[in-house]
Amino acid sequence: MLLPCPATIEALLKQIPEDKLITIDLIRKKLADQFHVQTTCPFNTKLCLRAIANDPGKKVAYWRVVRGSGELIDYFPGGVAGQAALLNKQGFVIGYDSKLPKVKHLRENLVQFGN
Repeated sequence: MLLPCPATIEALLKQIPEDKLITIDLIRKKLADQFHVQTTCPFNTKLCLRAIANDPGKKVAYWRVVRGSGELIDYFPGGVAGQAALLNKQGFVIGYDSKLPKVKHLRENLVQFGN
């Protein structure tokens, strides 16, 4: 099991084009593949994402990370409203018809990694 550090996740996030999103599960899968391990620790991944998001010195678009269902992430700075505002600025459409806001057309907006 991979226990990623913030720098590892930050490097992956920097590869995501501005018009694309990535899910937490895709981050975990991509890192597991990259480091040739079976899985990436979900708890550690969350901690790293939180650290990146809350570090004002980091210049990486953490807000383009969403949950697998497209739901926004409440532990990012500003909560889901803050993430929604940043995503809206980049042209993503947010739906408010569930408990937590979700990105509409998630599948079309996900990053695709080559094999």
